[in-house]
Amino acid sequence: MPASKSSQAVVLTISTLVAVGKAFEEISSDRCDCFLTNGSTASYFAGHKFFDFRSLPQYAYVPAHIEDAYESSYVSPTSEYFTSEEWTSTWRIQGWNNSRTVDAGVASVLMVHSPNNVYVETNQDDDPASETFMTLRTIRLRDYQSSAEFESVDQGYQFVSMRMLARTIGAPGAITAMFTYRGAEEFSQIQESDLEFRTIDPLNTVQCTNQPAVDGEGSKVDEATRNVTIPGRLTHRDWAVYRMDWTPADTTWYINGQNVASIAFQSPRDPNILMFNSWSDGGSWTGNMTVGNEAYLHVQWIELVYNTTTPEYSKREEGQCYNVCSIDETETMGTPVLLQGGALSLLDRTRGFGSLVSRIPWLAMAVMICST
Repeated sequence: MPASKSSQAVVLTISTLVAVGKAFEEISSDRCDCFLTNGSTASYFAGHKFFDFRSLPQYAYVPAHIEDAYESSYVSPTSEYFTSEEWTSTWRIQGWNNSRTVDAGVASVLMVHSPNNVYVETNQDDDPASETFMTLRTIRLRDYQSSAEFESVDQGYQFVSMRMLARTIGAPGAITAMFTYRGAEEFSQIQESDLEFRTIDPLNTVQCTNQPAVDGEGSKVDEATRNVTIPGRLTHRDWAVYRMDWTPADTTWYINGQNVASIAFQSPRDPNILMFNSWSDGGSWTGNMTVGNEAYLHVQWIELVYNTTTPEYSKREEGQCYNVCSIDETETMGTPVLLQGGALSLLDRTRGFGSLVSRIPWLAMAVMICST
């Protein structure tokens, strides 16, 4: 949702204070006109989606590897969940390969994305936090690297807060990622914000980048990336909530609610698609995985609040924000709460709340953002 007029935005923001001091009401997403995020880049978004993989035992199935590269591209999805309307209305599992870059000498290993590597499996952790989770698998086979990727059906996302409860485990030589992407004929024109885990890196680090991270001569662009230490003495093998907020001003990354990086340089400007993957091509960025080894991105849930330029995916007419909701203040993951309804009628009730704003950092930040 584009930035609204400053006066209207301030009223919308301050009106949320009326609800402070009492429990927020949980409501369905279709009753929300917009969603206000917290954090240093508090922003308004029009749409909300939540994908819950924590209790899908009827779909739990770990498929065997497919040795034939061609066959792996065209295999059917691993369960009916990935052919359901819930999934296919938003996501599309990929089956492309990198044979052109291998032939050009850019990649050293043939990589083939396969629907066979996106599946639901039983959580076998000690004292598991969920019954099941979704897995994106990559494995080095004798003749190729079998990988996993899915992308959004809607190619018109323009600003989004993407979150996942996830972990990355497995052998060195792989990358798992959550990112936005807009391709271009010229590499320098690509628009992309990344959250990437490299299994060749120290276990407690993650890469946050606004691509491209190298220039035309292959030299690193320092302003484009941050190598972040995961807070709380955690590693990427531990479950954590990873969040990436792409807004008009910048892209900001959070881990378990803590702001770990923010980059304005090269933050995407135009509509992007949303993507998740687990892959390797044997190159210097991913590393070269040993034959027979595997790595995985495990995901318990994915949540999005977003704006889109695609009419058929747009929820409502621009400028209508009667019920302001939050996915950050809820106690039930995936279910928003109503921060305030009928915001414009509350103008006279916002006087005297200045001191209260100052004591609630994320609301104070939202006021500053919206008033600029």
